[in-house]
Amino acid sequence: MTDQALKPRAGEAAAPPPTAPVPADDRRRILAVDATRGAALLGMIAVHSLNDTDALGQPTWSTTIFSGRAAAAFAVLTGVTIAFLTGRRRVRASAALPTMTALLIRALAIAAIGFALGYTDAATATVILPYYAVMLLLTIPLVFLPTWLVAFTGVAVAGGMPVLTHLWLPRLTGPTQPNLTFGWLFTHPLESLTQLSITGMYPALTWMAYLCAGIVIGRLNLARLRTAIALLATGTVFAVAAAVTASRLSQLALEHIWPAQYASTLDEYETLDMLNLGGDGTAPTSTWWWLAIDSPHTGTPLDLLGTTGTAVALLGIMLLLARIARPTALRWLVAAVQTPLGAAGSITLTLYTLHTVFMSSSYDTYTPTTGFLVQLGGVLLLGLCVRATIGKGPLEALVTALTRAGRRWTTPASRRQRRTQPHRTSANAPVAGQPGGDPATIPVSSEASR
Repeated sequence: MTDQALKPRAGEAAAPPPTAPVPADDRRRILAVDATRGAALLGMIAVHSLNDTDALGQPTWSTTIFSGRAAAAFAVLTGVTIAFLTGRRRVRASAALPTMTALLIRALAIAAIGFALGYTDAATATVILPYYAVMLLLTIPLVFLPTWLVAFTGVAVAGGMPVLTHLWLPRLTGPTQPNLTFGWLFTHPLESLTQLSITGMYPALTWMAYLCAGIVIGRLNLARLRTAIALLATGTVFAVAAAVTASRLSQLALEHIWPAQYASTLDEYETLDMLNLGGDGTAPTSTWWWLAIDSPHTGTPLDLLGTTGTAVALLGIMLLLARIARPTALRWLVAAVQTPLGAAGSITLTLYTLHTVFMSSSYDTYTPTTGFLVQLGGVLLLGLCVRATIGKGPLEALVTALTRAGRRWTTPASRRQRRTQPHRTSANAPVAGQPGGDPATIPVSSEASR
């Protein structure tokens, strides 16, 4: 045959080359992110299901390990998810409207689910989804910033918002509704916004430090070995630095906290609980020395630094474990752990909703330990079943469909046409989570609770 015979005839379209499979590095990367989220989900279930204290009034192992850290990991991974959904790079002005629409619709959908869950029993857990919705709205301007500026914003938030919160709290009304509902939102809009942003269990303005960290991490090349090592090292340094600093300052802080009791709304036992078990989103304002502690859910600089560190280190560990190829027995062991965790981590919005409803229902008649084990097995099994059958949780599918529709409606017709062109070579075919890829194919959803 001649070269002329190999060319397509006039009017004939050349057959598009087959789409390249997702590289192994990217499959491992996505699995590691989902497995990290799955581990955080189990930590959250442990905090909600198991006892906070033992017979002597000391924090239990589940409280010591997971309280504050599980929720922080979800917040950091929310930032990673947003980075994936925006192509792991700074959003250009030409894609501003579709991107803002997609994030807005995602936030509204998550808020609607959260307000519906607000009718469950607040004694079991504070529903975090409405807080996450506000965080998603606050990330919209961040996706247009360069990575260095997002990192600077995160540092500024971690250092500045605790101080501003300390100044604002005496002038603001504290939360009176543990779980926000549609009715409460419509009748108390300003109070609800204040609670979601500043005074609540998961204050969105303060927690933006986690989102900024996640966006920065999500824009890195997570398939690289050096990135995984850097995340593990950086997270470990952050966590250790926060713990060491808090231990050095603890005695000095207590010398100021106890004399300030007269100006505090907490009694002696409540102060001890705050120091040992953590707070309800903010620290007391009786003295500035409260900002020197690192107790869970107090929103202090050391609390933010330490919980960010554990989340980043956990992701680094998962990324490193996903790269293990030899010995074969160890690789199988890692796969046996990460596969069910990743399956559960890919549908956390659905699983979190089921967990919240179950904990508030008459079906939860188990003892704390038995209830935790039942939910542990149910979460892992359901995640594997969904992955093997429909592939995506129903709530994840709903949010994805809504955001896809919003992105499609606000994308110019000319750009939509270019996106649907099948003429892609295997060299430039996008993979899930990379620039140009379909964000809906990324099995990520980072919504959970304390």
